Amino acid sequence: MTIITCIEDLRRLAQRRVPRMFYDYADSGSWTESTYRANHSDFQAIKLRQRVAVNLENRTLAGSMVGQPVAMPVALAPTGLTGMQHADGEILAARAAEKFGVPFTLSTMSICSIEDIAAHTTAPFWFQLYVMKDREFINRLIDRAKAARCGALVLTLDLQVLGQRHKGLRNGLSAPPRLTIANLINMATKPRWCLGMAGTRRRGFGNIVGHTSSVTDMSSLSAWTSQQFDLSLSWKDVEWIKQRWGGKLILKGIMDAEDARLAVESGADALVVSNHGGRQLDGAQSSIGALPAIVDAVGKQIEVHMDGGIRSGQDVIKALALGAKGVYIGRPFLYGLGAMGEQGVSKCLDIIRNELDLTMAFCGLRDIADVDQKILLPGTY
Repeated sequence: MTIITCIEDLRRLAQRRVPRMFYDYADSGSWTESTYRANHSDFQAIKLRQRVAVNLENRTLAGSMVGQPVAMPVALAPTGLTGMQHADGEILAARAAEKFGVPFTLSTMSICSIEDIAAHTTAPFWFQLYVMKDREFINRLIDRAKAARCGALVLTLDLQVLGQRHKGLRNGLSAPPRLTIANLINMATKPRWCLGMAGTRRRGFGNIVGHTSSVTDMSSLSAWTSQQFDLSLSWKDVEWIKQRWGGKLILKGIMDAEDARLAVESGADALVVSNHGGRQLDGAQSSIGALPAIVDAVGKQIEVHMDGGIRSGQDVIKALALGAKGVYIGRPFLYGLGAMGEQGVSKCLDIIRNELDLTMAFCGLRDIADVDQKILLPGTY
């Protein structure tokens, strides 16, 4: 593929280059995947108003998210196992985001560690936190994020229990991959990926292995994680983490207006309307479908972000028009990473920026800050 014009081109290329178990990990949802599909398809029903004879000179997409200047209101979402899409994947994605001028969010369940990202970047990155029963481990994670000068803590609230993802079970998903006959045969068709992985030492969960007394190697990790997600997570824990962290706090996984109001009361700086990419509660509303009610519920009391289903700059502008201050992309940058490494992530961001800029122009606007519901066709949202 010599010409890449859209995110779908990157997806097809990643599917050819990434081993099946890791491609499927990124490109799947839970159970029937109805919410995973709706996240994207619900964008298609929203129609834009085209305007003409408007001065379109000197357009700008620049803005801010939780006070941090951004080249466009888009952040790279926290995604687990990013370093299995491409060797050293989190480092490459963080570097691409820094060069472009948008935030990168490192997952707790990353392959590269907090310290790895800090050593290979200069801009503040964000860190996503899961709440574990081992509070001392959480304390240490927060301290490590502080030491790395992370610009925000993204606290994920919707993973107390794990949604069943059929593809992962069928593929025997693990990191490093289990060397079954089927996996070996599949990996043999991905020489570029294998060569990259052979050249890095980062193949396990870098934020966990060696950082808790219960996990000293990969063989003990599975048992630890299956027992550690905290079923008792409550808003009191959110308050404790906010005090412990002391910096910008973003709450991810809000899909209900009442929860959004509780997020405001918690004192968080932003919330993310998110159903975990359709990977948790199958049958839940799409993120873009839930966004307007949450914006109405909280007004300007808290900064509202969203993720889920974004595959283009047009999807970004629709989310902004419905009240989001910024959006997160997960699968699009993973496709770029799996397809072409750091260059692919940069290409993903370039595609999103170009589509966002041109769509804003077609809607008769020059400044991304002016995007609101007026650019949408009434009755389609």
